Amino acid sequence: MNLPLILLVEDSDTQALQMRRLLEAQGFAVTRAASAELALDQLNEALPALVIVDYHLPGMNGDELARQIRLSSRTRAIPVLMLTEAREGDLERQGLESGADAYVPKSADPALLLLRLRALLRRHEAAAPEAPAATPQADGAFRRARLLVVDDSATYRAYLAGLLGRDGHAVQAVDSAELALEAVAAGPSAPDCVVLNAFSHRFDGIALCARLNALRGAPGESTGFQIVALGHEGAAGREMLAGIFEAGADDLIPATAEAKVLSLRIRAALRRKFLQDEDRRAVAERRERELSVRHAQAEAAAAQAKAALAGALARANGELEEANRALRDTQTKLVQSAKMASLGELVAGIAHEINNPLAFIVAHQATVERLLGQVQPMLAEGSPAVPLVNRCRDRSQSMTLGLKRIQDLVLNLRKFSRQDDAFQRVNVPDALDTVLALLAHKLTDRIEIRRDYRAVPELRCSPSLLNQVVMNIVSNAADAIPERGSITVETDNDAKFYRISVTDSGPGVPEDLRERIFEPFFTTKPVGAGTGLGLAIAYNVIQAHDGTISVGSGPQGGACFVVTVPMQPGR
Repeated sequence: MNLPLILLVEDSDTQALQMRRLLEAQGFAVTRAASAELALDQLNEALPALVIVDYHLPGMNGDELARQIRLSSRTRAIPVLMLTEAREGDLERQGLESGADAYVPKSADPALLLLRLRALLRRHEAAAPEAPAATPQADGAFRRARLLVVDDSATYRAYLAGLLGRDGHAVQAVDSAELALEAVAAGPSAPDCVVLNAFSHRFDGIALCARLNALRGAPGESTGFQIVALGHEGAAGREMLAGIFEAGADDLIPATAEAKVLSLRIRAALRRKFLQDEDRRAVAERRERELSVRHAQAEAAAAQAKAALAGALARANGELEEANRALRDTQTKLVQSAKMASLGELVAGIAHEINNPLAFIVAHQATVERLLGQVQPMLAEGSPAVPLVNRCRDRSQSMTLGLKRIQDLVLNLRKFSRQDDAFQRVNVPDALDTVLALLAHKLTDRIEIRRDYRAVPELRCSPSLLNQVVMNIVSNAADAIPERGSITVETDNDAKFYRISVTDSGPGVPEDLRERIFEPFFTTKPVGAGTGLGLAIAYNVIQAHDGTISVGSGPQGGACFVVTVPMQPGR
């Protein structure tokens, strides 16, 4: 069983030894500090049940030590019993005002010291119960202390009520034990301290003290209030002293004490009561916090389990989304491959169907032009056939120009649709001009093409893919311009990146659509006018080049697409 620990702060070795023997004989464990500074160091470790402190100490005095104890939330509820050899009442006032709970001269009877010590411990030992009830002060609001004065003398009762009322307390005065018991049982408005005359003629002070002690419940309950008895200093008072404390009184004050001392002693009792209540509230709050923490931990565990299930579901959804994305990418690539394969077949067919008759026409056109050249010198000067032959030769030369254009067109188609995905050096200006030539039918004379090729001519890339990206962007730009306008194609580069910019004078792309335009099958064109795959294919093509494609606003308010690919000399 743990013995109540008492911290004795006494600089005199002789008096400290006497006090230790007295206390240990009564069943207390005693630890001693020779100065207030050493006492504060010990209070940083195990907390005692009570502190006995000498007023006169080397360095910090006892009243200052009591004040330091009251300033700390960890130690402010510990009872402090102050000792001194001096008889000056001013020292008692200083000690009580600094925070001491009781004041006993060193020369007092040891029995009185033990009675006061046990009275202080009786209410403090249970000031930290496991589950105290809340008190009316639990909300932390300031209020006046409620005092109940019990005395059968109307004169002294009025004196006490006036004295304590001037100290700011709310005082209720009664003249009988029955009225006192009714006032104490009044629930939330019960007093904080009962001041009773132990030597009343109309009631038994000791019996009333015992009944009041029973009403305030077990020690440590928040319904507890302080009981202060008023006695006499004569022989009769000393005989009743032990009975009063055993009945439950927390302090005994001589009825003849000065008003200032009486006020200070009652104020100390109230302070002790409020500190104990605050300690109980702190314990209750700590218990509530612990319950809240356990509840929160249980909720966190449940939330963690739910999160695990949600995480598994999210992973499954993510895997499904990834599979869908891969499927969409594969579908886009298949469409691109099919589109390029179809275009390759178309070009092969055109080459097969056009090249043979074209070669036949070119060969016979050359024969016709040679024969016309041979016939012309045979004609007599002034013959009517001379102008006819000249006209035939002009028409033949015009046919040569047209046939050359057909040959260039077939060559451009074959260059554009080439299925070789291997990276090679490409002349970018030639590739861009090829794209613009193939789109001439869409551009016509309503759209002005502006070229600004500032970059180096050659770029290592996939020719067919680069051609397709630029064609899709320029084609969309032409579709976006409602009437007349312009399209600017620019190139520039630095040591790391090659950039191709296509800027149009159309209405531009709204900000809320700039991320979606690269989604497969998303299109702003009317139904039947577009598949929504052009920019999606362009996006994948640029990703295959480890590059980026972005869209913003051009200087004229239209759209500005910027294709950026790395300079890859070794790829």
